[in-house]
Amino acid sequence: QLQLKESGGGLVSPGESLRLSCVASGLPLDDYRIAWFRQAPGKEREGISCISSRSGIRTTYVDSVKGRFTISRDNAKNTVYLQMNSLKPDDTAVYYCAADYNPWSVYCHLEDRDGRYENWGQGTQVIVST
Repeated sequence: QLQLKESGGGLVSPGESLRLSCVASGLPLDDYRIAWFRQAPGKEREGISCISSRSGIRTTYVDSVKGRFTISRDNAKNTVYLQMNSLKPDDTAVYYCAADYNPWSVYCHLEDRDGRYENWGQGTQVIVST
């Protein structure tokens, strides 16, 4: 069974950067689409970025992070990254990575419709504050 573990969160000041990692174990990550979700206190969980399976040819971002966040994958390391630049206080949340087995599609999705993302990590806290 695929297991995911996030790391890289922390406390930073506005304008600073963090790189989150999502390391998979148990199975190769190649055939999984990966998405990053976040949940801020008192708010619903939202999908913020995703990357297609295999070569990761397609990436998608929610408008609020476009131009600031970059998702990438290194299948040799069984890892997906989320580079977060120009962080804002509104980015404060627990960040989760999730995996959806789908080696056939070049698309990925920010919505966990019908529970498509079957595998989730435990989350890593990001706090952006002065």
